[in-house]
Amino acid sequence: MDITWYGHSCFRFAERNRISIVTDPYSEEIGLPPLRLKADVVTISHDEAGHNHYAAVKGTPHLLTGPGEYEMGGVFVTGIQLHYIQEDAVRWNIAYKFDYDDLTVVHLGDLAHIPDQSTLEQFGEVHVLLLPVGGGKGLRASQAAEVVALIEPHFIIPMHYALPDLRFELEPVDKFLKAMGVSSVQEMDTLKISGGEMQEQSQVILLKPQISA
Repeated sequence: MDITWYGHSCFRFAERNRISIVTDPYSEEIGLPPLRLKADVVTISHDEAGHNHYAAVKGTPHLLTGPGEYEMGGVFVTGIQLHYIQEDAVRWNIAYKFDYDDLTVVHLGDLAHIPDQSTLEQFGEVHVLLLPVGGGKGLRASQAAEVVALIEPHFIIPMHYALPDLRFELEPVDKFLKAMGVSSVQEMDTLKISGGEMQEQSQVILLKPQISA
């Protein structure tokens, strides 16, 4: 399958003869250029302009906005509700687990705390983990590194970090790489992966944001 990042927390998953999925499409209100995407399914982790602009995705996609189990076009999707208390208010966030036969991808949305053991068990084995690393309302670099150590994914793709033109402040991805002890990292436009390509040691992949000029 192909995993492409469009900036912030927005990814597109595509695999031959399967549905295409877009996660957390953002509004241009956040400072990035408008998205021009097409998909069969859109997942929304929480209701903010940086994550909920499903109108940017063409093709009359099916919209997932909450916890539950869904089977669509040969892909099994599990929405897992995560919430925490911040500044005397309860914020909610949905993590999504995508099962493609022998390949599992987890998108943690705007996770901002270390999940407990019962939550981690719901993820099971994770082949590709997409996690926020830049702080703000999401995980800080050190927290993100701790979550990686707990989940032990095969591939780690950071998201939700500082990019040019963002209208709010996030930390640069370099802080996460330092927290992970990574001195050199592979960069690519798209991660092309299949279930038979797993390795024992976790690998951080930096995807270049495919942002329209």
